[in-house]
Amino acid sequence: MTIRVGLIGLGTVGQGVVRLLKNNAAEIARRVGQPVAVTHASARDLTRKRDCNLDGVTVVSDPMTIARDVDVDVVVELIGGKDVARDVILAAVARGKHVVTANKSLLAEDGNTIFAAARDKGVMVAFEAAVAGGIPVIKAIREGLAGNRIESLAGIINGTSNYILTQMTEKGESFAQALKQAQKLGYAEADPTFDVEGIDAAHKLTILAAIAFGMPLSFAGVNIQGITKVTPQDIAIAQALGYRIKHLGIAKRGEQGVELRVQPTFIPENRLLAKVDGVLNSVLLKGNAVGQVGFYGRGAGGDATASAVVADLVDTARLLSAPARHFVPALAFQPEAVQELPLLPIADVQSAHYLRLRVADEPGVLSRITAILAAHDISVEAILQREPREEEDATLAIITSVVAEQRFNAALAEMQKLPFVRAGASRFRVEHFND
Repeated sequence: MTIRVGLIGLGTVGQGVVRLLKNNAAEIARRVGQPVAVTHASARDLTRKRDCNLDGVTVVSDPMTIARDVDVDVVVELIGGKDVARDVILAAVARGKHVVTANKSLLAEDGNTIFAAARDKGVMVAFEAAVAGGIPVIKAIREGLAGNRIESLAGIINGTSNYILTQMTEKGESFAQALKQAQKLGYAEADPTFDVEGIDAAHKLTILAAIAFGMPLSFAGVNIQGITKVTPQDIAIAQALGYRIKHLGIAKRGEQGVELRVQPTFIPENRLLAKVDGVLNSVLLKGNAVGQVGFYGRGAGGDATASAVVADLVDTARLLSAPARHFVPALAFQPEAVQELPLLPIADVQSAHYLRLRVADEPGVLSRITAILAAHDISVEAILQREPREEEDATLAIITSVVAEQRFNAALAEMQKLPFVRAGASRFRVEHFND
């Protein structure tokens, strides 16, 4: 008997799912034990020509028809957004149907409700494609690293931002120039806010942290910083000091609680994450038994994301007739064991810092700055001074030791009161990823 898939959304990823299920039909059937095929699909525009074979597929315009259709075994939601997608998923779950989704924003913000509804009905909501496209990082955390206590994770999980920073690094382009090129190539939307301001990465980080630490999805607790303030000067200084700037999602669990942050970050140039360029993604995990483990690959695109969707379909198909107690828990831990963990305010987060100041070209500047840092018990790990060009101010760049955010803020506020320090300081956090 064929496992019947109802596909909601025939965009780039949806078409990739149809192609993959047809092209690899024999291989997938061998893995599942029976065929898996799209039998129903929905699309807003029924007249649009699509790059996949829809022979034998009933295509409708109303996605709710598929969610409620008794002739569908598994519903795949690929329309994105929140309201309609949430209604469709909850309707499918209410009908006792398993669901596969790639909707990271919906899960990050409403996933706790969706997973609770699925538990009540004894069905699965699978979401490998919601984070890092074709990289099976969710499965790795939930299953492959199940014997570990995950201590931290960090990742380049937005290809648009990574492409822009790569262009700025390799070609010396400004942010605006790199963004324009990303839009021309289709890597960035006409309105790129979701990507360049870190919201997309924050949604993905929320999901990763929940399954890594056994905590509820906590999107509101993520401190988010985009890449719009990264300048070619900062990138050049980073290179001169042996670093690269990458836009990272970082989650760490410590005695005081969990820190969740998305930020441009200085990384030593010899680290794996520093070498991930273009639109590729990478996630670095640290477990108390396995140590550091890295994942690397295509984080977006129709075929890569479709690969993750079909992997979820295979897992779901294998368990269609199994009792719910055999399902891998959505958030990796048994529902009753998922615990609220304290979220550290950003003021209490400990990290090294990069600071670039514009200062007057006069004697005693460096000694006054370092004296302030010493007074706040902040050590200096590296310093770079650049002389002024013509009438411009001098540049002073510093990388500090690890220090609490609030202590660094206090020192910076004191520096900015000095008469020779100009407005427009640039600051970013530094992560060394020592095992």
